Amino acid sequence: MYAIVEIAGQQFKVEEGRKIFVHRLEAAEGDNIEFEKVLLLDTDGAVTIGAPVIDNTVVEGRVLAHPRGDKVIVFKKKRRKGYQKRNGHRQDFTEVEILRIGTPSGTRRQAAPKAERKEAEAPAAQEVPAEAVKAEAKSEVKKAPAKKPAAKKETAEKKTPAAKKAPAEKKAPAEKKVPSKSAGKTEKK
Repeated sequence: MYAIVEIAGQQFKVEEGRKIFVHRLEAAEGDNIEFEKVLLLDTDGAVTIGAPVIDNTVVEGRVLAHPRGDKVIVFKKKRRKGYQKRNGHRQDFTEVEILRIGTPSGTRRQAAPKAERKEAEAPAAQEVPAEAVKAEAKSEVKKAPAKKPAAKKETAEKKTPAAKKAPAEKKAPAEKKVPSKSAGKTEKK
């Protein structure tokens, strides 16, 4: 007997007693968890396919540990540009032992990955009609303070010719005597 179950956005083939590694789940070590998204169930050759999931069927498991995967080196390089970058990454996993495949036996904690839990905890935004948003935007435009016209008058006063000061008279530079080319030559007759 085996089942195809969706855990943390990925599909796994599980059997009773088998251990699997899934992406990190928000469950403590030793917790029993249930996975309700059973997509396919094979019971001694009788295959049941869900549309999209099989109702009243769960996969029960126990969290054994939260190990980390092997380090993966990410190396980027652009040739002839002097650019090299080296990063490492280790993925967080949860080791789960499959205890039972079958009908639900009671209310137990359901596992969900970190991302799904964060989305579930975030408060849902209230829907506001588009007309109300437009009305608020128009009222904000009307409430916006107008620019000060007094500042414009001051700039206008500065530019008027009466307000401008006459520049101080500059003395003309003294003329330099440049010897002419013919000054040093005498004419011969």
